[in-house]
Amino acid sequence: MFQQVEYIIKEWLNRFGFSGELIIFLWKVIEIAAIILLAFLVYHITRLIVLRIVHSIARKTKTLWDDVLVEHKFFNRLSYLVPACTLFILIPLALQEYPAIERVALIVVKIYGLFIAAGIINSFLKASEIIYQRYEMSKSRPIKGYLQIVKIIVYTIIGIILISLLINKPPLTMLAGMGAMSAVLMLIFKDSILGFVGGIQLAANDMLRKGDWITMPKYGADGTVMDIALTTIKVRNFDNTITTIPTYTLISDSFQNWRGMDESGVRRIKRSVNIDMTTIRLCTPEMLEKFKMNPLLKEYIESHQKEIDEQSIRDDGKHLQIMHQRSLTNLNIFMVYLKEYLKLDDDISKENTLVVRQLQPLNTGLPVEVYAFSKIQEWKDYEEIQGEIMNHVLAIIPYFGLKVFQNPTGADIALGFHPPKAD
Repeated sequence: MFQQVEYIIKEWLNRFGFSGELIIFLWKVIEIAAIILLAFLVYHITRLIVLRIVHSIARKTKTLWDDVLVEHKFFNRLSYLVPACTLFILIPLALQEYPAIERVALIVVKIYGLFIAAGIINSFLKASEIIYQRYEMSKSRPIKGYLQIVKIIVYTIIGIILISLLINKPPLTMLAGMGAMSAVLMLIFKDSILGFVGGIQLAANDMLRKGDWITMPKYGADGTVMDIALTTIKVRNFDNTITTIPTYTLISDSFQNWRGMDESGVRRIKRSVNIDMTTIRLCTPEMLEKFKMNPLLKEYIESHQKEIDEQSIRDDGKHLQIMHQRSLTNLNIFMVYLKEYLKLDDDISKENTLVVRQLQPLNTGLPVEVYAFSKIQEWKDYEEIQGEIMNHVLAIIPYFGLKVFQNPTGADIALGFHPPKAD
């Protein structure tokens, strides 16, 4: 039938007065145009019929992977191979009498096929990443860096094949010649290689996951990890800026990961206030009676006084000096009160460490530190809890005859600054 069509067309051209060689040339042009038209028609038939059937099946199935492949146009890109295969099969039949033109045409078709193959692989890898992210494992074992390595390898292979087609050399011959270029390639892909190594170490040691809160002052990073890629890690800071950190630096430099805090369910509170040491004194009986009126202190003061009385009876007053040294101070009473106050706070964890302690005295006073753990981890509420505690501390300190140390300001100097006197 094909020969009959060829004969009819040649006869038709002959009637229009074309010569023999020109008829052969025009027939080849018509033949190639028909092949291109056929490839075009096959492509549209594939998209209009086959793709619609595939998309309809994907929507009806309960599996996730086919929907993701459709979303990332994997099957659409796959349809581009149909005209490429059509041209690759039919062009040699049409141009077998013209080997030079046939070779050029086939090179063009192969290059087209390589680009289509690259798009198909890229769509498949993107879909694979999306599917993998639906699993819980993806939070601790991100694969984006590995997929990027696969892309680099695929694109490199496609590039080598493309160059080999253009210069008409076997790909293996080119690979053998690229050994001398290894140093240049190492320099070009240095960041990718370091990032790949860093990504493996981060994943193997479970050092970083997507969604972790990290701080890295060297790079101005203080926020949540958005993306873990081959060469970079994106961090959304709490001021909504984006910090990009080279992947390998998280191995070579130090960073702080707050994941442990999230997993523990609590967040540490560590705040201190400096007490003016000139206001610290032994409690008088009147002061103890005053403090005993506070429900948080009554039991502690009575227990302490009872212990001293029992010791005095046993020793018949022989160790009064020692007992005097063990007398309560207003600072001691304040620290007991603060600890009992924190125990009553429902937002403070009772299962974790809760300490009110003295630190090393400084020239700016005696630091009294609150060391506790909040049940609330969310930053805004956590800061409010800390603020409420410190507001209460600053407000209650004068009740115990204590004062907060504060450097004199310009107004104090202008009015004539005098050191605080004991009450």
